[in-house]
Amino acid sequence: MAAQENFIDLDDDDFDSSAVLASDVNYAESLQLLEAVMASMMVNDPQIPLNFIQEEQIREEAVHESSLQIVCEICTDSKEIDQTYENRICNHVFCNDCIRQHVEARLEESSTTRSIVCPAVDCKEEIEFHYCQSIMPETLLRKWDKILCESSIDSSQKIYCPFKDCSAMMLMDTEEEVISSRTECFACFRLFCARCSVPWHQSFSCEEYQRLDVNERAGEDLMLKKLAEENSWNRCPRCKYYVEKSEGCIHMTCRCGFQFCYACGATWTEDHGGCQPDDED
Repeated sequence: MAAQENFIDLDDDDFDSSAVLASDVNYAESLQLLEAVMASMMVNDPQIPLNFIQEEQIREEAVHESSLQIVCEICTDSKEIDQTYENRICNHVFCNDCIRQHVEARLEESSTTRSIVCPAVDCKEEIEFHYCQSIMPETLLRKWDKILCESSIDSSQKIYCPFKDCSAMMLMDTEEEVISSRTECFACFRLFCARCSVPWHQSFSCEEYQRLDVNERAGEDLMLKKLAEENSWNRCPRCKYYVEKSEGCIHMTCRCGFQFCYACGATWTEDHGGCQPDDED
């Protein structure tokens, strides 16, 4: 009789899953061991590329840094690290807005400053131009760069246009150019005196101009003074108004009521006499 083969039908519920679970656990352990071995080989063998490890490290560091909060030493607000500036000399940290405002304020205070000091309390270190260019607006950078360039030139070689709406800087190659005094600005094309640093004083030498009172140096006052000199007018000692003697004696009464001697300018008295005007000598 042929041997009878016995077959047992197994349902899904009758299947022992423990064997599968054990297999999965063994596979996971083997995989972890393999990864550990490969990692060890990569570290010990410089020929094995570590790109994927390095990239992962970079990603982790970037995520970590982006989450850092830095406190600005000026406004005390917490800012993300990419919104802050650190002075590489003293390591003081400020937010970008505060350091921009600090630089702008210092440049406004002085157009000839050669350095901008760190705003931290009692710090004497400088804010360096090339380390904060990326956070400064273009207009501020141009102004700062211009000031730095001009500050590197010896003051004896520099002269500025005296007109407030220009103020262009010019270089004098020799002292003779300054002595010539009458100069034309290359930027606004107006004339000025290089020796006196004022708009050109027509009809007055530098020496005559320097002897003038501060209030007499305006353009209209210069013209009036020159006219007074040409016509031998005198000024009232009290109100400084110009008085012209066309005829008569030297006893003058100004429009302000003050009486004086036209010849010597002294206060007029009853016994005053003997003076003669220059044009009657």
